[in-house]
Amino acid sequence: MHVLRRSVSQVFLNNALLRKMKMKIGTHNGTFHCDEVLACFLLRQLPEYKDAEILRSRDASLLKQCDVVVDVGGEYDPAQQRYDHHQSRSFAESFHSLCPEKRWVTKLSSAGLIYLHFGRRVLEQLTQLKQHEPQLELLYDKMYDSFVEEVDAVDNGISQCDGEVRYSISTTLSARVGHLNPRWNSSDQDTEEGFQKALALVGAEFKDRLVFFMKAWLPAREIVQQAVQSRYQVDPSGELLLLAQGGCPWKEHLFALEKELKVDVLIKFVLYPDQSGHWRVQCVPAGLNTFQNRLSLLEEWRGVRDEALSELSGIPGCIFVHASGFIGGNRTQEGALEMAKRTLQTAPRAVPST
Repeated sequence: MHVLRRSVSQVFLNNALLRKMKMKIGTHNGTFHCDEVLACFLLRQLPEYKDAEILRSRDASLLKQCDVVVDVGGEYDPAQQRYDHHQSRSFAESFHSLCPEKRWVTKLSSAGLIYLHFGRRVLEQLTQLKQHEPQLELLYDKMYDSFVEEVDAVDNGISQCDGEVRYSISTTLSARVGHLNPRWNSSDQDTEEGFQKALALVGAEFKDRLVFFMKAWLPAREIVQQAVQSRYQVDPSGELLLLAQGGCPWKEHLFALEKELKVDVLIKFVLYPDQSGHWRVQCVPAGLNTFQNRLSLLEEWRGVRDEALSELSGIPGCIFVHASGFIGGNRTQEGALEMAKRTLQTAPRAVPST
């Protein structure tokens, strides 16, 4: 009985020590915003903060007891685990200013600061990828570019563009987090329940986006990269890309890979099968956000269909060429390839300087 009593006492002591050692994440109380919610979620994905208490206060003496503090405290000091972007009017840190090899110049919020310092480790935990694997760095960049940077910009009041906007967007993640705060005229101004809902909302969206990039965006990039590297097997010009799998999103990856792989002759057409088993030949646009093409299909083919198009072009199996010339179809891969080749052959070429 004495041994049992001592054992039970030891368990209570151990539990008390664990409670005392429990990590604390500090952030401000009152109205909450998407940036500190995301920062807290990211930290909780790390082993050391997995079960951390989130202490919401502006009391400096309480925040001093926290192991890490985000979005409050007036201090950005990674060595002391302090990550506030409000400390002075002079704070203007961006990803690029802190990591010159990265291109983003949007002012960081607490979300961006935490992502910059801990993001790779967070992604390691959520994806099981390792630091040395190139896919991890690709996902690290993509998640900032397509998720975290928006939170930074909204929190810091940075508009997407100059000039008067034509319409408002009110359903961003930051806006939905904001709506979880108590209404201004509510008798109950307790924000804790809303903060917990926001934590779940932001965490679910971050994980969902990461899964998409890992399971869909990365595989598409690998397919496009293989196609770029083997393009001379399709045509000696190197200007035609063949994707064996239809439906693969290729534009963003193609523009990025042309730069990364230092492609000297820009690719003009991408060929791929459609859902019916026929083949499409699509023009590569001049940029991601333009309807201008690097080279459009022949003008005399545009708006013509089926047998009339086959007879006009001399290429069997033609199905159509869009009236704008940005895409065409053929019943076979060989036919679609010939449509692209014929267009290349008739395209004006730059005269070499003498």
